[in-house]
Amino acid sequence: MRAVFVGAGAISVTTARRLLERGHEVVVIDRDKARIEALSAELDCGFLHGDGSTPALLREADPTLTDVLFCLTGNDQTNILASLAGRSLGFARVVTRIDDPEFEHLSLELGLEDIVIPSRTIARYLADLFEGRDHLEIIALMKGEARVFSFVAREEDEKPIAELDLPEGSRVMFFYRDERFTLPEPETRLRRGDEVMIVTHSRNLAALHARWSSLARRRRPGAGRA
Repeated sequence: MRAVFVGAGAISVTTARRLLERGHEVVVIDRDKARIEALSAELDCGFLHGDGSTPALLREADPTLTDVLFCLTGNDQTNILASLAGRSLGFARVVTRIDDPEFEHLSLELGLEDIVIPSRTIARYLADLFEGRDHLEIIALMKGEARVFSFVAREEDEKPIAELDLPEGSRVMFFYRDERFTLPEPETRLRRGDEVMIVTHSRNLAALHARWSSLARRRRPGAGRA
């Protein structure tokens, strides 16, 4: 698989290094030429120098050959612009880093559904760890072909969980609504913005990604054209 990173900060570099160790192809885009030169001695991957939020440079990263575009700079506006440009150019999946939660709903309105808010994620994990709950235990319990998939509910998903029409071998385990953990019943109705966690068979991941990644494309006229 192939990943493109906009921004060569600590999160990008750490993730890129892990992907390279697992045999994946990686391209890193950054404005800082000196940073690229330094990293080129550490990482055996491709590099592009320049503004990763510009369509011209993103085209050089080969959108049609890329599985995920990670927009992980330290600037929210740059990440949002890069993500929108990536969507319009046809990147299969775009992940957007947001440091200021104020931008979250704006990003969702713009169709950016894979949003990462590092401070919130770390804070939630540490608070749960303090109270004796370790969500990483869930991942550790996954064996064989079992996988976890998550998505943010959109208007199209505002229905009872039983009516989501998930692939065979998939179940909604829980979801977060307004930061509150909820164990659902089949008749529980999702709301826009719910963070939903599904346990599924590995064979279903591609279909699940395609289904929820396609929502933003259907809502934005012209998306997917280079």
